[in-house]
Amino acid sequence: MEAKTTPYDGYLDTPFIPGSPWRVHDKTRPQPPIVTPGATAGAPPSDAIVLFNGQDMAGWVSVKTGNPAAWKAEGGYMEVVRGTGNIQTTAEFGDCQLHLEFAPPAEVVGNGQGRGNSGVFLMGRYEVQVLDNYDNPTYADGTVGAIYGQHPPLANASRKPGEWSAYDIVFIAPRWGADGKLISPARLTVFLNGILVQHDRAAQGPTGHRTVSNYDTPHPAEGPLMLQDHTNPTRFRNIWVRRITEEAA
Repeated sequence: MEAKTTPYDGYLDTPFIPGSPWRVHDKTRPQPPIVTPGATAGAPPSDAIVLFNGQDMAGWVSVKTGNPAAWKAEGGYMEVVRGTGNIQTTAEFGDCQLHLEFAPPAEVVGNGQGRGNSGVFLMGRYEVQVLDNYDNPTYADGTVGAIYGQHPPLANASRKPGEWSAYDIVFIAPRWGADGKLISPARLTVFLNGILVQHDRAAQGPTGHRTVSNYDTPHPAEGPLMLQDHTNPTRFRNIWVRRITEEAA
């Protein structure tokens, strides 16, 4: 459904916005598309691509083998099956808005990086850490909400073990020039349980472990969403994504 306007909305005699083909309050500027919000907080809006249906692992494959993902799916959630490896979507994305909910095990086993460890990898490369950090300190750039190995979160917004938490992530993919040189890095804004933990943060490069990241090697403009098997039976549910597109020309 298109937004309704009257013939009197806007102007045609105002100055042009610098760097834009549109005038200030231009009456001919295209209207934003209408998106119907989800019925409840966290529910997918009308233009979302739902990545997990709560019933099976359709649309997810093993990173190691390319075969259908072998994680458990039941009760509206998926759960890491230890030793089956990382999984990723068959669909690929670049700039996007991602919503995802996760729960570390209710039974506390281990400490530090050994509690509820997993990861959300945008484009299969840029990790936002998943971890049970409730009364469980670890190195700062490996806590829940961190851009792993690079940027600690602005706050520890952990819930108790076994409780569901929600990520809302805005991801802007890196850009390279025709010469293969980086024009702009990947950028992430991350909310954990409604609390801002990363604000338009530039990733230093694809995620590594005990290494310094860089952008020496260009990669495709889109990539899959990857979830990590870090041996802990972490659960995920309500996973959806919205592509971020430019304003209508």
